[in-house]
Amino acid sequence: MSSVSLLILCDGRFPSGGHAHSGGAEAAIAAGRVRDTASLEEFCRGRLTTTGLVAAALAAAAATGYDPLPLDDAADARTPSPALRQVARKLGRQLMRAVRTVWPGPELDQLAAARPAGAHHPIVLGLAARTAGLSPQDTARAAVYDSVSAPVSAAVRLLGLDPFQATAVTARLTGAMEDVAAEAARHAARLPVEGVDALPAASAPLLDITAEQHATWPVRLFAS
Repeated sequence: MSSVSLLILCDGRFPSGGHAHSGGAEAAIAAGRVRDTASLEEFCRGRLTTTGLVAAALAAAAATGYDPLPLDDAADARTPSPALRQVARKLGRQLMRAVRTVWPGPELDQLAAARPAGAHHPIVLGLAARTAGLSPQDTARAAVYDSVSAPVSAAVRLLGLDPFQATAVTARLTGAMEDVAAEAARHAARLPVEGVDALPAASAPLLDITAEQHATWPVRLFAS
């Protein structure tokens, strides 16, 4: 059952609102840093090992049963861009709506009541995965897949890339995704002893800067 739940949670058709977000790819494409599949792969690899690792560790931590409220505060502290904090909470709110229908549970209800404006997306993802019976490492896998699939999907639409070649980018990154998921799960496993200081705080300043710029664009295809 857990394997099937993981597939459902990672399915691009899952109604969580993620299709409206590019993971920073729209701004990177506009700046000319992502132009083709090679530069898209480089962008995704950088995102995966920075913000992707942080999101995966937060999600894995929530899946262990650790109190989600200090985890949500830790997510705030690890998201310096106000625009990205707003996006993370909006995505969390949308995901919460979907998962409370698919996998209802008291932990999700309690978090929704404590964070009516939305908890950070990785925290909601972690609780959803826990409710669905997934392990922390499988939860981390879902998070790292999301960190790569969003920009890849956006690049197909924005650059008109061959969907087969774009999917090949995701496939080439599977080894890196497994490595980052395993690292994220190791961080989460240290929570009982070290608290939230066990979680990584890897940064991607260029993503923060371009997110703030992107938020001011009068016309854009993606919300982030």
